Amino acid sequence: MGDTQEIRRRRVFYIPGYDPIHPRRYRELYRKEGAAQAAVSGYEIALSPKQTKGPYGWHVEGRMEGAEVQADVEVLVWSDIVRGSMEQGIAATYWQLARTAWTYIASGALGRLMKLRKGPVIAALYPVVFLLVQLALALLLAWAFGALLGWLVHPWAAVLGLAVVWPVLAWFKKQDAKFLAYYLMHDYAYSAATRGANPPELEARMAEFADRIAEALTSDADEVLVVGHSSGAHIAVSVLADLSRQGRIPADGPTLGFLTLGQVVPMVSFLPLAWRLRADLAYLSTRDALFWLDVTAPGDGCAFALCDPVAVSGVAGPEQKGPLVISAAFTQTLSPEQWAALKRRYFRLHFQYLCAFDRPGDYDYFRITAGPLSLRRRFEGRNPTPSRITAPVNKFTSTAP
Repeated sequence: MGDTQEIRRRRVFYIPGYDPIHPRRYRELYRKEGAAQAAVSGYEIALSPKQTKGPYGWHVEGRMEGAEVQADVEVLVWSDIVRGSMEQGIAATYWQLARTAWTYIASGALGRLMKLRKGPVIAALYPVVFLLVQLALALLLAWAFGALLGWLVHPWAAVLGLAVVWPVLAWFKKQDAKFLAYYLMHDYAYSAATRGANPPELEARMAEFADRIAEALTSDADEVLVVGHSSGAHIAVSVLADLSRQGRIPADGPTLGFLTLGQVVPMVSFLPLAWRLRADLAYLSTRDALFWLDVTAPGDGCAFALCDPVAVSGVAGPEQKGPLVISAAFTQTLSPEQWAALKRRYFRLHFQYLCAFDRPGDYDYFRITAGPLSLRRRFEGRNPTPSRITAPVNKFTSTAP
């Protein structure tokens, strides 16, 4: 064992973003990318079946930095809730489009989000624009078909051209695995439908997440690490805030680390009724019981890169201690060849935080989750990225109704 080893056993809880796919994808991503990072960085990492209770996870053995570490990774699943929210027909999705656009525009949230980062706002506008383009194309084909019928048969037969609209829209919906317009529309509509409040089914699931993490905090682990990716970041904020308020983070228990990756917190915290999230951000940012690291990258057009989620939401106070905001610096940590291959793959880049870097810097997901140092010890004392954004842009800063 290395004489610098702090962690021998770790429990990792990963909270995904708005993702309807089975959590096995995250195990396979960890296996593939962990092996790739190990080959680059000169350490060993191996996966085996999970050794803890719970719905889904895997066991990791890491040999790096002169030490051996055992880690149990568990995915806190809410993909069933995501799938349920996506069970919308074509007409219902277009109604979602209108409601979601109105919520962000009428509240002023859209304009304020644009002041932070244009990339994620463009990503949010993409499904709106693309779905409207689909509708325009369907209507254009209907007009052309109707005009042809009217010319060949009878003028009134042109009305039959409208029968083309629905099949065209249905074809686009079947192709959504390529376009992702329906998927993204459902994603943004999920929070907008309640104007930033958590739906009841999500609150219930978050309580289950809190129980799972609380159990680990009374185990023999040396560190409990909670990872929130994308939309999972703001879910994790509220789960950890609940645990802290309830006194369920024991002072003599495992060290508690909190890692947010590619966060999109402002998409929710800038909405009028996101009182709970804003209160949780303000509260969690002052806690000594955990160490919070926020990692984003300007190359990720789907995240609010280098935006301090507490500060930009307008709820940072004088006692703010976290998060430490740093950049994964894709243009530096990926070789020119790898960056060229990925820079146009916007959704793949949003997952790069969970993947291998061929020119790694101090951020290495696999050292963090399977290495011998806690998140706090690995990053405490590091300066935040100088270009981080801390300006309070949010109009809605209330933390209670």
